[in-house]
Amino acid sequence: MELQLLGYCISAALVITVVAFYGFFVKQRRNSNDKPDSTASRIRHDRATVSTVTADAGSVNVTGDSVADVIIVGAGVAGSALAYTLGKDNRRVHVIERDLSEPDRIVGELLQPGGYLKLLELGIEDCVEEIDAQRVYGYALFKDGKRIRLAYPLEKFDTDVSGRSFHNGRFIQRMREKADSLPNVRLEQGSVVSLVEENGTVKGVRYKNKAGEELTAFASLTIVCDGCFSNLRRSLCNPQVEVPSCFVGLVLENCNLPYENHGHVVLADPSPILMYPISSTEVRCLVDVPGQKVPSIANGEMENYLKTVVAPQMPHEVYDSFIAAIDKGNIKSMPNRSMPASPYPTPGALLMGDAFNMRHPLTGGGMTVALSDIVVLRNLLRPLRDLSDGPSLCKYLESFYTLRKPVASTINTLAGALYKVFCSSKDDARNAMRDACFEYLSLGGMCTSGPVSLLSGLNPRPLTLVCHFFAVAVYGVMRLLIPFPSPKRMWLGARLISGASGIIFPIIKAEGVRQMFFPATVPAYYRAPPVQETKWS
Repeated sequence: MELQLLGYCISAALVITVVAFYGFFVKQRRNSNDKPDSTASRIRHDRATVSTVTADAGSVNVTGDSVADVIIVGAGVAGSALAYTLGKDNRRVHVIERDLSEPDRIVGELLQPGGYLKLLELGIEDCVEEIDAQRVYGYALFKDGKRIRLAYPLEKFDTDVSGRSFHNGRFIQRMREKADSLPNVRLEQGSVVSLVEENGTVKGVRYKNKAGEELTAFASLTIVCDGCFSNLRRSLCNPQVEVPSCFVGLVLENCNLPYENHGHVVLADPSPILMYPISSTEVRCLVDVPGQKVPSIANGEMENYLKTVVAPQMPHEVYDSFIAAIDKGNIKSMPNRSMPASPYPTPGALLMGDAFNMRHPLTGGGMTVALSDIVVLRNLLRPLRDLSDGPSLCKYLESFYTLRKPVASTINTLAGALYKVFCSSKDDARNAMRDACFEYLSLGGMCTSGPVSLLSGLNPRPLTLVCHFFAVAVYGVMRLLIPFPSPKRMWLGARLISGASGIIFPIIKAEGVRQMFFPATVPAYYRAPPVQETKWS
């Protein structure tokens, strides 16, 4: 009976998905045909000018030994990995980072197995060594006293492949050391204040070095990777940043998690709680607080909230460690940002990392997206010896935005949709969807391995995501109608399907239906490298 019910759910989900996407695709295509062409001149006219400096005619020289091939703004995970990758391909790389001391952050500490595979592909997997990183083999889900374990589907991979969790700062320092070990990579501490532009092409950056001197650096290509607080992104994209919630972070010491080497997600009220090991003796706990305003840490309001609202919902195995961490007082908070990738194709410049695209950190997919983007960009640049023809390079690199979409949009959509499903609500239909998701993941087989393979970045396929999402919705409706449907339950089921559509379709629309599901229909997908006189040796 259960298998038959599951078959009905999957079949119904496929039908709903196909019909919904046909309508969505037709509507988006009609809208895109009604819009005027987005020319480079219009884009640059609309762009904010606060972070762009126009060079005097003839004053910028991008030739000579002192000029780099690539300037990278920011040396976080994306910037450091990109610097090493391009440096290894014999590019002259100049990295400018605001602060080269070890970062102290409460996010960017969980690398999914899909992200670890990208580390292997880039040859930087040794950066998770010697930092007391912990292997992660799956997740444990907790809800209303029930718990389930969700293992990553790693059977087809080498034994070394798994998730990794660590101190973010230690990982970044290892990445910086790796990049700085190359003779053609220059790592410098400085604050970039503006891009330098000449005749519509970015030629480099203006920055203040550690001594406070204002300098100008030039390169054929400038890649902005200065993170979620980027002050340059407005020159290169149309940022639509949302802050759905904040994370409140604590470190639980000498805490024995219910499931060793697993991430833990508590479906609490009002929103999820995350826990995972970041060293052999420490567990990171992230309490999600909906909205942009969080209880104040300074006056004890946060401490009271954690003890009275959050602590009673924690698994009993970690309760004492959680209270001890609150009493210790090292509580930090950080807003969770979400931003679709909406770049302006700009000659001489490119956006990467969190400066370019963000999603809710619930699923730990940010580093996987960044590393995947680096692999795509590396493969596009490899055939090119010379990067100095900005307009031609810009047109060619438009394919980057299309080629990255299937992986990035899957992880982005999953993060946004799963966060909304996992939050409690006053709406009975939303709560029914939440219950259905927990039970669907408990069914085992493809109902478990499919969603977990998406979560882990091992199978980032958009259509698979949508099918499982609506399978959960249909399964929720079946739960309501069996064994005795009633008008009230049927109405609740209809609202559940409507609510599920209202969650996922706006996210997909922001990501781009065509690029996400039909990338081969985008002309940039087939863009060939510019013809150059000299070939890469």
